[in-house]
Amino acid sequence: MSQAGTFAGVQPFATWHTPLAWTGYILLVDGLVWKRRGNSWLRNARGEFLFLALASVPLWVVFELYNKFALGNWYYVGLPYFMLVRYAGYVWSFATIWPAIFETAELVGAWRDRRAPDYRAEAPRPEPLTPAAGAAVIAGAAMLLAPILYPSPYLAAPVFLGFIFLLDPLNARAGAESILGDWRQGRTARLVNLLVAGLVCGLLWEFWNYWAHTKWIYNVPILPHVKIFEMPILGFGGFPPFAVECFVMYVALRRLIWSGAPRPIAL
Repeated sequence: MSQAGTFAGVQPFATWHTPLAWTGYILLVDGLVWKRRGNSWLRNARGEFLFLALASVPLWVVFELYNKFALGNWYYVGLPYFMLVRYAGYVWSFATIWPAIFETAELVGAWRDRRAPDYRAEAPRPEPLTPAAGAAVIAGAAMLLAPILYPSPYLAAPVFLGFIFLLDPLNARAGAESILGDWRQGRTARLVNLLVAGLVCGLLWEFWNYWAHTKWIYNVPILPHVKIFEMPILGFGGFPPFAVECFVMYVALRRLIWSGAPRPIAL
């Protein structure tokens, strides 16, 4: 309905298409996961899902701050005039980002393996911070610091990779879910699910954004006119690692704040 209303230029769809479309998508995908596995975020982990949606807002604001003060790679047009309404739109839209990535990754996992994971068997264990892992943490910190010290539109890649190097080894050391811990145990399913989810969500973000009245437009220095929808084509390479970055950032935040039993992510 929202897409049809956006094509027709009908309000509120044309202005609110991004949060409407992504809310509908999250509900649809959660239902598909539950139907295939009998277990889903909204059916079995509603408390953490609410925490995930709330956490998604400040986590994405981190990237907005990098963009505003260091990168200048995108900007918004067609925003509501009244600031209260505008910020309500920001919050609603940003609250869908992490849930969309994780729901999609779980749908990919359910498609690859219909069986729901044995969550007790999948529980991670603390991993040592080896010299290589310590070097990754230092490299990640340097990648995230570089755009702050030397703002440049060419430095988006360090921002969209740096948190992986910085946080994932620390998550592994704390005994939380991590790509490093999976790798040391010979598991690749989570990484594959996240990478595919990032690409799927990236394509949908750009598809739904293209016709919306309220939207973002990119300002990037490399092949800016070779686009799929609004996104310069090279930018699509950033969506898969962005999904991994969403995972490591959320796990780091969750282990510090969330006191409930955590739901395994992207399995």
